[in-house]
Amino acid sequence: MIQVEDKIISLDVFEKHFVCDLNACKGACCVDGDAGAPLLENEVNILEDIYEKVKPYMLQKGIDVVDEVGVAVLDIEGDVTTPLVNNRECAFVIEENGISKCSIEKAHYDGKVDFKKPISCHLFPIRIQEYRDFDAVNYEEIKICAPACKCGSELEIPVYVFLKEPLIRKYGEAWYKELLEAAKLLGS
Repeated sequence: MIQVEDKIISLDVFEKHFVCDLNACKGACCVDGDAGAPLLENEVNILEDIYEKVKPYMLQKGIDVVDEVGVAVLDIEGDVTTPLVNNRECAFVIEENGISKCSIEKAHYDGKVDFKKPISCHLFPIRIQEYRDFDAVNYEEIKICAPACKCGSELEIPVYVFLKEPLIRKYGEAWYKELLEAAKLLGS
């Protein structure tokens, strides 16, 4: 573990390699799982505010679920998440050329909303556990991301490099520069 400010970072974030390979995984992280995307409290408010602008991008089955339960639900562990369609895929999933993608992100790229997508999605496969005095920043290795691990290894791109944009979004540019210094000390 490495500490940067009040963030405790798993060595896997520096040592493991990762680059999403959507042609191989088909966006499986958006459709496989037992819960939706974890949401921060402010993200629930944002999703409520932008829902009508995102709705035209969504599949009807996702719209039906959100119209019934809202943009956020409590999962089995009591965490706030996006709702699921058929207890499987995120209600905000769309499909483009056989690849599952995010309708929120699509609306963002089209300039309809400023919000890109939930930070938990943007940071994946990093998962952050917030404690009172620190954040634990961990790499979550799952089978559906094997192609991303292979791609990252071939390109020699560590997790923290691949996730530069969302890490800066979460913790800021100055923090990321400190992370880079820690990586140099580790030889990563």
